[in-house]
Amino acid sequence: MWPTLNPDGDEVWRRDLVVLWKWGVRESIERNMLVALSSPSHPEQLVVKRIVGIEGDEVQTRAPYPVPTVRVPPGHVWIEGDGPKSVDSNVYGSVALQMLSSRIVFIVWPLHRFGPIRWWEGRPGKTAW
Repeated sequence: MWPTLNPDGDEVWRRDLVVLWKWGVRESIERNMLVALSSPSHPEQLVVKRIVGIEGDEVQTRAPYPVPTVRVPPGHVWIEGDGPKSVDSNVYGSVALQMLSSRIVFIVWPLHRFGPIRWWEGRPGKTAW
């Protein structure tokens, strides 16, 4: 999720430590929220992604997704990482809401980044409609 998380590098001692909010994660979904989920391609891994599209949205996809736009089906979200080489819905398609385990709500470390995740400010250049 660089640069939103871990802007100072990805070494273990420089990574952001965050608070995960697990209550009601599937009932209060909004575009641009950061969420944690089990990776659809590697279920043993927990990944953090941004919600780009919610049920009914039409989303502009990136390669390697085979079509330029897709409509998010009921009970699903479209998730993407902030980096250009992210493994996300452009690789494995829309994700069922049941796969979401928590929202990323707060950075606790490093101290100079301490504070709430400002997900509502979004990510420039990405559109769902």
